[in-house]
Amino acid sequence: MTTESRTITKALAPIASYFVKDVKFPFCKGCGHTNILRRLNEALVELQLSSRDVALVTDIGCIGLSDGLFEAVHTVHTTHGRSTAFATGIALADSVLADRRLKIIVLIGDGGAMIGLQHLVHAAMLNVDVTVLVCNNFVYGMTGGQSSSFTPEEFLTSTTPKGNIVPPADLCEILRHSGAPFVARTLATDRELPSILRQAIDFLGFAVVEILELCTEFAVPANELTGKKLLEEAEKNRWKLGILESRADRALFVDRYERTNGAKELSHPEQSSVRRTKSAVVRRAVSIVVAGSAGEGVQSASSLLCQAALSANLYVTQKNDNPVTQGSGFSLSEIWLSPRPVGFTGIEKPDFILVSSEDGLRELGLQGWMDRLSPKTRMYLDDTVDPTMVDDRIVRVPLRSTFGPRSATLGGLALMASEQNIVDPKMLVALAADRYGERTASGLTDGLKRLSAGGGAG
Repeated sequence: MTTESRTITKALAPIASYFVKDVKFPFCKGCGHTNILRRLNEALVELQLSSRDVALVTDIGCIGLSDGLFEAVHTVHTTHGRSTAFATGIALADSVLADRRLKIIVLIGDGGAMIGLQHLVHAAMLNVDVTVLVCNNFVYGMTGGQSSSFTPEEFLTSTTPKGNIVPPADLCEILRHSGAPFVARTLATDRELPSILRQAIDFLGFAVVEILELCTEFAVPANELTGKKLLEEAEKNRWKLGILESRADRALFVDRYERTNGAKELSHPEQSSVRRTKSAVVRRAVSIVVAGSAGEGVQSASSLLCQAALSANLYVTQKNDNPVTQGSGFSLSEIWLSPRPVGFTGIEKPDFILVSSEDGLRELGLQGWMDRLSPKTRMYLDDTVDPTMVDDRIVRVPLRSTFGPRSATLGGLALMASEQNIVDPKMLVALAADRYGERTASGLTDGLKRLSAGGGAG
């Protein structure tokens, strides 16, 4: 599908508001966030997009409280500064796996924007179909009014009590020179704000709107700031207002990729020599928690299980956790496999748990997973891990001795898939061969045969 053939799904019935009923804004009195969200809602109402085709991605900070104010759109709350990166991933996934109907809107503050500046720059360079709204009140409003990279000179903040002496960054110019095809800057009180937001959302490609606003808790009292003075700040810093860039000559990244590499390769990137299976084994939603040691392929093995499930036409989610150190300590994956869309990715009581090392078991205990087992939970536990544990739900398996530490998790998942009819274990072996080579795949096959000859899991 090219940009020319892309269609936007309108609401089946007229939508009067995208907010929850009797919406109550959680922001300080006079905060610009409230006005920005009201104008965003007006823009969406004018566009009349189907709620299921709108994704709101929010950052840490006061603006991140927006998630719960919208009733039916998709919402994703991300880590600080990373919202644009998440949105870029969503846009690419929608381009590859769906029909490009999703409109993705990022809400981020000036602090998160500078913390995640590289993500903004890269999204502009790629030209993904994402709209970023930067709510710029010149300070870190959530953490005490400290100065940000967008704080004007001479501005008083909690960290610059005698006035800021560092010139502010011009985000719009940075992104313009990074190839962003739609760039705008305006005030939260500008009567043209809904129109600018509508144009940005409707734009096919990367769009950014920087919105200058008031932080009434910190910026206003310290600087005697008003709406009129906000305009003066823009003029003093030579920040041009209005639509600064709007060009239609840049193709979307996905279209350029298809022209370069071919649409067939992009349509199913998880495949190369692996063929897609016809149907899924799983008939109901299944939750799996996988725990082991960092550096032993826990998350990679889990991703192969998810890939096998995708190839069997299942819906899949995977959430990973590991220490900052990456190669030491624990590694966890939480997985849902389902024949229907997964609406909630959290796991309350896992159906299956696979533990391939002491590090994994220790972390499960620390995170409280061992207290959330149901009577029907089945745990596959390497036979070297805490041999004193006795529970009818535990299945002890010689994973590390059979498959080796690096492939223990993958072997355990293949065994679980076979015994519990989750996915075709042959698909896992084929995927392992494709990613790691025939030697790993042969070791996986031989290990499964040895376990089967010995009676399987015991």
